[in-house]
Amino acid sequence: MYNFRNSDDFLKKETAKVLTERKEAGLQGLVGGLACVIINTEPENQKAAIAELLQYTGLQFEGAIEDAEYVTGILKRKGSADFLIRSRKKGNPFTEFNTFPKSEHVPNTRLETFVFYTKDIEKYVSIQKSRGVKFLSDIVHTDNYSFVQTIPSKYTGNSLGLIQWKIKGDYSTAESEVLNWQMEKPDSAYLKNIKELDHTAARVKAQHRDAAIIEFMELTNYNFDFAIYVKVFNSITNVARLSQSDFAMVFTSGISPYISNAESGPTEKFIHNYGTRVHHMAFHTEEIEDTFAALKEDGMDFLIELVGSPREGLKQTFTVASENTLLVNEYIHRYGDFDGFFTRSNVTLLTGATSKQ
Repeated sequence: MYNFRNSDDFLKKETAKVLTERKEAGLQGLVGGLACVIINTEPENQKAAIAELLQYTGLQFEGAIEDAEYVTGILKRKGSADFLIRSRKKGNPFTEFNTFPKSEHVPNTRLETFVFYTKDIEKYVSIQKSRGVKFLSDIVHTDNYSFVQTIPSKYTGNSLGLIQWKIKGDYSTAESEVLNWQMEKPDSAYLKNIKELDHTAARVKAQHRDAAIIEFMELTNYNFDFAIYVKVFNSITNVARLSQSDFAMVFTSGISPYISNAESGPTEKFIHNYGTRVHHMAFHTEEIEDTFAALKEDGMDFLIELVGSPREGLKQTFTVASENTLLVNEYIHRYGDFDGFFTRSNVTLLTGATSKQ
């Protein structure tokens, strides 16, 4: 295992096969963009997790509901995927992915599920079951939507959900009780600059990098776009995209597997300490210099200063991780006609900053 090293040759061959197999199976065009993300928290941290997202992003509180399984706070922003901030009332299929040295104190906390639109959930599930995909339950049909989700991935620890709307954006069911939560949005002027969810980045083991990306492609209509190797930190940033304008999924892995914290670099060290999980959520940000300064004044701490420049095409930064969700916020701005997604120099600096975790 210690002699294993990633390269793109195998991945490119396999992803080409996935595209052909998706078309032949009838999956092409069945799955759309990201509808929402589901973040589970400890019950005692749920309201604090919502409050900090209201304080440091452009999300608005839309209400809270409770049913037999979950208490769910709903946050939305026009043009963005929705955020469901949940606490679970019974059972947890993600537990094994949450109990690591720096995450076991919050054993129910992670960004668990990415939920994508589908236009025909029955057809999707039928095809995927015939291909060996396992789901946590049968399709759940409600008055407002039909929903299903996969079992957690052994590569990422995340689940993928599919939703077919009857009444778009209404997450309630006949069993839901509306909760009288008063969650106020701060009136900070800079929050108007923080816009939609641009991408998220999951940390996966070096030896599972190809499998994680291929699995994601098999379950969605996303395609592998490119990879940036940061050899000095034993890290690869891999980008999968649906289109130039849609939410992007990023997978970050080691080039070679974990040996020790001292030798393996920040990406594999993070996995050793926290398990495979989503590391950060990136928000498209306007007026990024002023917004960065305002976030600092508002109490947000950062792992790194703003990196990049207009000449390079983009600026980015990472916050420290939230105690309530274990997630880092990234704020990102791309300038003018910049047609890349990342730059090697920014990826290198940001990867290095995560060593502080």
